[in-house]
Amino acid sequence: MKKSVLTACSIAIFSSLLLSCKEQTKLSSDNITNAQINENSSVNQSNNSVRTAPTGVGVDFTVAAERSLNSVVHIITYSQGRRSNVVTLEDLFGQFFGSQPRRQQRNYGEPQPTGSGSGVILDSLGYIVTNNHVVDGAEKVKVTLNDKRVYAARIVGTDPSTDLALLKIEADNLSPIEIGNSDDLRVGEWVLAVGNPFNLTSTVTAGIVSAKGRNLNMSGSMKIESFIQTDAAVNPGNSGGALVNLNGELVGINSAIASQTGSFAGYAFAIPVSIMKKIVTDLKYYGAVQRALLGIVITDISDELAKTNNINRLDGVLVVEVGETGGAKDAGMQNGDVIIAVDDVKVKSVAEIQDRLTRFSPNDEVKVTVDRQGEIMNFNVKLRGAKEYDIKEDE
Repeated sequence: MKKSVLTACSIAIFSSLLLSCKEQTKLSSDNITNAQINENSSVNQSNNSVRTAPTGVGVDFTVAAERSLNSVVHIITYSQGRRSNVVTLEDLFGQFFGSQPRRQQRNYGEPQPTGSGSGVILDSLGYIVTNNHVVDGAEKVKVTLNDKRVYAARIVGTDPSTDLALLKIEADNLSPIEIGNSDDLRVGEWVLAVGNPFNLTSTVTAGIVSAKGRNLNMSGSMKIESFIQTDAAVNPGNSGGALVNLNGELVGINSAIASQTGSFAGYAFAIPVSIMKKIVTDLKYYGAVQRALLGIVITDISDELAKTNNINRLDGVLVVEVGETGGAKDAGMQNGDVIIAVDDVKVKSVAEIQDRLTRFSPNDEVKVTVDRQGEIMNFNVKLRGAKEYDIKEDE
């Protein structure tokens, strides 16, 4: 199905599949530890231990590409009674030369290929992270490794709020990616996008980090957004693929683009691994994310909002409403407080607070620093699950 043309400045989800997910598969009996999320391929490390990206003589992307290509998989999803939404180069060139888009007939027999995307191997047990919108509504998922081996994948769990999903395959001799630290990324730093655009497998593009903590204001309940913005070229099929630094370490999961047409137009957005690690852990253990909230409604501070509410700063986040039954209320926070730090880490936007809180679980306690009419105050807030609140989300 041809993507709808969006208005200028609209945000396009760029995998080949946008379907509705019917259910989440519960976690299997496999016991996984946090350490295994960061488990690296010892084979990859030993083979590349003597190689590093050179500095001072230009930028070399070969080390990062070699270390990450075998960790990125091609995902094909199948459903009954739907038209194919897989975008290929044939479709792309057809648009250039005026050809009509393909119209695959509905088939109510065996499930048919209806979408494609990418995924990243996290550990030797066969866990693979991808985007929720890649597998949303899929009845069957097939994963092709970089060495051309093909496996059926089980959907362990999905999280629409962060657009992440966890798959599992039963396979040996996998090449898990090395997990990096997205907090250490700097604007202007080189990164690579690794994925399968237009069904072109094992494709690498390069760009720089052009912004961090980007909030795209996508619709949806409990939407968590704190994207890494990059100008590395990504296109339909890149969804769920890896964003890696020059050491080949995973720093983000490619998820969306800013586009008028649905194809790359200059900016792409990736979910940072700081968020991904917590989501993946919860999906492994529980089959669903254990969301932890402060119990407040918040908003970014604009110059106009600051003047209207007599706020003497533009950094931080304004507390619009404190829930009557939440941890923030119990700790003593009030409407009009300006949150400036969470656990001593400065936060300047709603996206940055979401990023910090996504790392915690219900019943965790966090230190929240606020500016209350010029007085700096600290509150120890016990986080609670979403179902415990009268207010359903921090926004």
